[in-house]
Amino acid sequence: MKKNIHPKYYPEAKVICGSCGATWTTGSTEPEIHTEVCSNCHPFYTGQQQRILDREGQVDRFYKRLQVRKDYVDDQKAREESQTSPLRPISELAINAKAVAALDKAGIKNVGDILAKLEGGAKAVLEIEGFGRKSLIDMKKSLRQFGYTLPEAADEIDV
Repeated sequence: MKKNIHPKYYPEAKVICGSCGATWTTGSTEPEIHTEVCSNCHPFYTGQQQRILDREGQVDRFYKRLQVRKDYVDDQKAREESQTSPLRPISELAINAKAVAALDKAGIKNVGDILAKLEGGAKAVLEIEGFGRKSLIDMKKSLRQFGYTLPEAADEIDV
């Protein structure tokens, strides 16, 4: 065997349990060993049910997962409500700048205003100067993509 490469062996190493304080001696490469639990206090060896000890941790983990799920659902609901807000500006819809300018000139600043105008039918919106059929189609498509429900009068076929 090579010399000076092996650790020193302590035949009378002292083992100390951190839970119950029990001590005993054994052979080891360290002079003193500290353990968290030993066979005197470990639930498996003492006959105590470990599941009872762990049950509180399981309940806490369950409530933590439940809270995370509730927070996620609340965030989704808030995001959905903000997405369908009637105060959303018209400029956020996927319509061209000329159509936005025409709506702005007519006094329509947000989605709530355009939905109110659509109550009178698509014809009422088309009467706005500078706002054509293509812009109307694009606007209705964009409103549906954002989750808005259009009035039935807005879906008139013969405009």
